[in-house]
Amino acid sequence: MGSVAVTGSASGIGAATTARLRRDGHRVIGIDLRDAEVCTDLATAAGRAAAVAAVERQCGGRLDGVVVCAGLGPHVADKPLIVSVNYFGAQQVLDGLRGALARGARPAAVAISSNSSTLPGAESALVAACLGGDEAAARDLAATLEGQSIYAGSKLALTRWLRRQAPRPEWAGAGIRLNAVAPGPVQTPLLQGGLDDPRYGPLIRGFPVPTGGFGAPEDVAAAVAFLLGPEARFCCGSVLFVDGGTDALLRGDQY
Repeated sequence: MGSVAVTGSASGIGAATTARLRRDGHRVIGIDLRDAEVCTDLATAAGRAAAVAAVERQCGGRLDGVVVCAGLGPHVADKPLIVSVNYFGAQQVLDGLRGALARGARPAAVAISSNSSTLPGAESALVAACLGGDEAAARDLAATLEGQSIYAGSKLALTRWLRRQAPRPEWAGAGIRLNAVAPGPVQTPLLQGGLDDPRYGPLIRGFPVPTGGFGAPEDVAAAVAFLLGPEARFCCGSVLFVDGGTDALLRGDQY
């Protein structure tokens, strides 16, 4: 059993992950805007720094896991906010807590990506801006794009950053496993916001899910728990799709 920091812990996948990890006997340090052990805004650089500092204080500088779940959907009206939370909020928390993870026991980190990162429209100049660490440019680009392109692009950038970093000496070489889960449509407040949107709602409802219907947050939490645990000790830089078969349906010949 160990200490795990979870962003977005107050709702959706983050709340389900928090509940699962606590049930498994872990101590969870939740990070969210409210109703969490650490209340801060991951949309800002100051909020991310505050989150890292508060988690390090609460865990005594030693973490066994980090899960970055906090995210915003494509329907959010403040479009630059989507990229600030989805990419920069996740990436900077992961990087900021790397030192505490390196001092943990069999440490692992998991990022919540999305199967939308593999769909047409995900690739754009936004991805390069994110990976270049230029948040101002990424926000400027986001203001010119459709919400779905921003959401998918931010998740694609996060996944690429993770896969580039995972095998490096400061991650794998330090004993820290870094992986991702790519959910499909999961019944969360984020998804409900999209369903309630007159533009995105019909598209989400028409999204093909071979197993039928939307997933539950607990489905993703189970995958996260696996990737954090000892049975996933040989997983490094992996992306686990938890999407009811959508990626396989749409990209079956990619492998």
